[in-house]
Amino acid sequence: MAKQSVPSVAGRGLSGELRQLRRARRLKGASVAVQLGWQPSKLSRIETGQQGVRVEEVAALLAVYGVVGEERERLLAMAERSRDKGWWEAHGTGLTAWSRTFNLFEAEATRVVSWQPLLVPGLLQLPEYTIALMKGCDVGAAEVETRVAARLARQAILARDDPPELHMIIDETVLRRPLGGHQLMTRQLRHLIELSERPNLSLQVVPLACGGHTGLDGGFVLFDFHRHPSVVHLEHKISGVFLEEPDQVAVFRRAADALAAIALSPADSKDIVARIAAEHEREGVSDDHA
Repeated sequence: MAKQSVPSVAGRGLSGELRQLRRARRLKGASVAVQLGWQPSKLSRIETGQQGVRVEEVAALLAVYGVVGEERERLLAMAERSRDKGWWEAHGTGLTAWSRTFNLFEAEATRVVSWQPLLVPGLLQLPEYTIALMKGCDVGAAEVETRVAARLARQAILARDDPPELHMIIDETVLRRPLGGHQLMTRQLRHLIELSERPNLSLQVVPLACGGHTGLDGGFVLFDFHRHPSVVHLEHKISGVFLEEPDQVAVFRRAADALAAIALSPADSKDIVARIAAEHEREGVSDDHA
């Protein structure tokens, strides 16, 4: 038997979307396979990323699921690129192809390592913090609601019976920037402390006193999976990119290890978060009396 190739990021993202489409329509995999004249095991392998899928096979599935128009064209374009290594996508309004894949990976990962030098990680954001961020970045009012709802949906993995292991590393600057005002930051930082009590979540802060370090050239998210190779995601203002080559992933894993080594321990990190939250609270009271 020929050895199956490792599915690419685009292929894995497509597999996840096809699985979600079937489930959203409350269709059994076996019944879909019968309609298409396939063995049920074939559809199962496609949906779990164990088998590649041709463009014509995706078209057949979309016909069964009643997907038409722009959504059909988007998924067929993904199918055409499903064997390509690496994946770059431009941002658009709402959930783009890359953000859908990011959300799927986040939900399926067994471990997520995130380095954020500027902002509270999305999984840990209060809705008000997300709104303040979107407004600060000049996101259109019509798009803010969609993005906030998507971010809240992502956070559902925190309440799962089997949540992924989360290792969140942030810069002290994240804690001190009064995004949305001091009162909001007080609530956001106390929310971080509450979340850090979860057994699957480790929060570390890199103090400003560290000076220069390997994380100053930007944030990243590293996903580890049970059966699939690890993937790194980099997000930019108008684009996002997934890296999947082992040597590329290794660069970011070393960076994450280096950042964890210079960061405060989880206990000391919790202390500095609490201390800066108290500072924001005092500033917020001063603002009210100004």
